[in-house]
Amino acid sequence: MNLSLFLAEMYEVWINRLKARVPAKCFEGTFCKCYSFEGSGSVLAVIVVLGLLSVGFCENFPMVSVPLGFEISEFESKTWVSENGVFTFGFFDDYRKDYDGLAVGIRYNLGNRDANVPVWTVGGGVRVSENSILRLSMDGRLVLLDNLSGLIVWSSNTSGLGVQTASLLNNGNLVLMGNAQEVLWQSFDSPTNTLLPGQELYFPQALRAPSTSFISSYYSLVIRHTGDLALIWENNVTYWGSHLTSSVDVKEARFEPTGVIGLFDATGQSVWSKSSKDFGDPSVFLRHIRIDSDGNLRIYSWDNALHTWKVGWQAVENQCDVFGSCGLYSICQYNSTGPVCECLFHDSLDWGGGPSGMDSGSSGCKKMVDLGNCKMGTSMMVLKQTVLYGLYPPHDIDIMLSEKACKKYCAEDSSCIAVTSKNDGSGLCKIKRTSYISGYGNPSVPATSFLKVCLVPQAASTTKANPQANAAESMQMPSERSISHVDTRKSFIAVLAIIVLVTVCAFLAVEMLVFWFIHQRRQIKAQRRIPFGKDAQMNPHYSALIRLSFEEVKELTTNFTDQLGPTVFKGVLPNKTPVVAKVLNSVVASESDFRMVVSTLGGTHHRNLVPLKGFCIEAQHKIVLYEYIPNGSLDKWLFNTGTDQSRLSLHHRLGIALGVAQAMAYLHSECRQCIPHRNLKLENVLLDEKLVAKVTDFGLQSLLEKGASSSELLPDKDIYMFGEMLLQILTGKRDVLHITGDNLLKLVQEMYQDRNSESGEEHEGVERMFRIALWCLQDQPFLRPSFSEVVKILEGTFSVDRPPPCSAFMKENKMDEADMTEVDDAS
Repeated sequence: MNLSLFLAEMYEVWINRLKARVPAKCFEGTFCKCYSFEGSGSVLAVIVVLGLLSVGFCENFPMVSVPLGFEISEFESKTWVSENGVFTFGFFDDYRKDYDGLAVGIRYNLGNRDANVPVWTVGGGVRVSENSILRLSMDGRLVLLDNLSGLIVWSSNTSGLGVQTASLLNNGNLVLMGNAQEVLWQSFDSPTNTLLPGQELYFPQALRAPSTSFISSYYSLVIRHTGDLALIWENNVTYWGSHLTSSVDVKEARFEPTGVIGLFDATGQSVWSKSSKDFGDPSVFLRHIRIDSDGNLRIYSWDNALHTWKVGWQAVENQCDVFGSCGLYSICQYNSTGPVCECLFHDSLDWGGGPSGMDSGSSGCKKMVDLGNCKMGTSMMVLKQTVLYGLYPPHDIDIMLSEKACKKYCAEDSSCIAVTSKNDGSGLCKIKRTSYISGYGNPSVPATSFLKVCLVPQAASTTKANPQANAAESMQMPSERSISHVDTRKSFIAVLAIIVLVTVCAFLAVEMLVFWFIHQRRQIKAQRRIPFGKDAQMNPHYSALIRLSFEEVKELTTNFTDQLGPTVFKGVLPNKTPVVAKVLNSVVASESDFRMVVSTLGGTHHRNLVPLKGFCIEAQHKIVLYEYIPNGSLDKWLFNTGTDQSRLSLHHRLGIALGVAQAMAYLHSECRQCIPHRNLKLENVLLDEKLVAKVTDFGLQSLLEKGASSSELLPDKDIYMFGEMLLQILTGKRDVLHITGDNLLKLVQEMYQDRNSESGEEHEGVERMFRIALWCLQDQPFLRPSFSEVVKILEGTFSVDRPPPCSAFMKENKMDEADMTEVDDAS
């Protein structure tokens, strides 16, 4: 018998005996080391086992390396400590204290709970229930299984790569290694919000700030394709950057052990860097750089004497310069202790709260009331040394006006919510047409802002009558009476003259009023031929929701001549903005209900939704106006032979699917009320010039049809229709629900074969897209995921398990477990 095989069998016998003598919790919770069972290593394995039997297995050795089949759970309170004792890997509950459940990841092991901050988390911080399990499975994957659902919520996706062991290195890097000790996967390649010394960041990787209050963070640190490092808010606002002075080929960003974050070119030369104030201090042996929940990037150093982390550098010195630092309806101010957040307005009549205007929202300040509901009109509140800006959408309109003219412009424009006038000599007036406002203030800020608020009546001061007046008149002397008589005649003449003058003035005023009224009627009749006023004609960024008459809609659509669909017509606004008018002939709703619906839909703002521009409601006509999207609907790109389908690459298809999912997640869970689509199909997904998906025709049916049953209004119907859409995008076939399991598999496999040029990452995206489509088509609604979960899966943040068979499109030949295995093999 081969010596290696004999020793391996002996090792298994000793392990079984050991399990019989030692409690299971002690055996699974402590490992010394994991050795390979090849060649002479088997002898060493037996020696290790014999040694453990003699000294007692329950001694707490660091688990430097673990074998296949190893697992840890929160119930057994096991942790995996690096060999130097600095880092630990396991379950913990103090990563996001406002969240239920547990996170899994790597954190410091410094003895002090507050000092043991996480440096990497599984799935970007995904939470699981108690008694969940993390396992290095026998197929080489590191998987996290939730205890409540029994499903895999995260996986390293390393099956079939030859993984044999997992190791937690002394630098905080978790690695999966093969037989030759080669690294097959490492946590350093998927950073969350922290970089450790020696860790690198490549395009398109990013660090994302931790989420707070159940809301995903909007802040990220990205490395752009140009090589610049940048702190951004929601992918479209940059509030800090490295700003390279010359064009260089940047390869990576790297955090050095000396406390330096730098950008390096292909030759390893530093082209930009920032260092901690304790740079090169030999007494500091632990450092990391992290993007915090407040959106700032900081370098932290460990103070071994005080046992705490100290900030050695931060990207944005003035925290108020971080975009949206204080959240909605608030401004960031500085006092002696540092930055503080204050509400924009504290009047309980306007803000609907107590005297402080605070509530439980993310920013702590109550929402502003609809200015259209102000009973006494509006006024402009002055905010000195303050800059305001819009958060949703984060785009202000700049015009050149003086401070006085800037204030007047906003006061007279019904769509203007606030303005900021720059006092730095530029003459810039920044107009905000959204009520989602934030800002910052400081005595040194050269700007004055004006916020439109409801006008509140002020108490009028009164004067009391003098009770001694009559007594004074009765005490007049006789001589004074004669004088008084003369004065009375003069007073009579003066009063008569005043009466005549007032009468003449009143007559002239009536004449002028009649003339003005006639002039205004003529102006109104002339303007009825033009849907918008002068400001809208001159300003292409006009975005307020506007009510139109049917005659105005006929004029802007040239009497409905350019027809795009059965009830859809193209038109052009006076400000040259193209729109489409959708005629709602079958809608039966009162004017108040219809106005409420269009007001709700007009308040939605998302990059993957088609904006609502206006509406018309008359006795026989109900019409809504949307922004015109030039590239047409998605079904034409997928099925029409005349369309250049070669432009719709696999990358574009994945992006379109993700865009639709993000729009639906916004409608379902991020709006003030859930807005089901009820008509989600390819014809209602439009593509713009960059082939970005734009969902249209959303919410009209669900919000207007009050007689619909509650089951039809559930978001589950949208999920089911989205699953069918994913298969149509993936296969390029319209009638996918009648394709049998075998044929559907062939179509997916052909997709892989025909697109060999696509990257492996996009192939993984196709697999995720196919699997989540089958989950969305499950017969039982409770098995279908939410759109928020779909977004995470399509982004690659969440992994997706194999779905059970569903009867939606596999009537004749259901897809079984073997079919799903073929899909995995194809990927």
